[in-house]
Amino acid sequence: MEKYQALNVYLDEDGKFDRLPGKRQKKKLDLMIEYLAKQFDKGKKYSEKEVNTILNKHHSFNDPATLRRLLFGTGIMNRTVDGRSYWLTE
Repeated sequence: MEKYQALNVYLDEDGKFDRLPGKRQKKKLDLMIEYLAKQFDKGKKYSEKEVNTILNKHHSFNDPATLRRLLFGTGIMNRTVDGRSYWLTE
């Protein structure tokens, strides 16, 4: 998508994100989080393992926990207190 072209510099040869944008690249980080959120279906609940599997399809730096925390921390996803179930917020 044209909207996400600014993220091309973060893609490896397989088209996966190979790193997170730096601290001064907040807009690009927000764009990356938005892109990752679009990989999930609204109204569906996911286990932590399912979230990791989906995130791992889109990044190669082997840190789905950080990506999960970013999705949760920005309010894009919510989760149960025990972290067993995740879902997109409305």
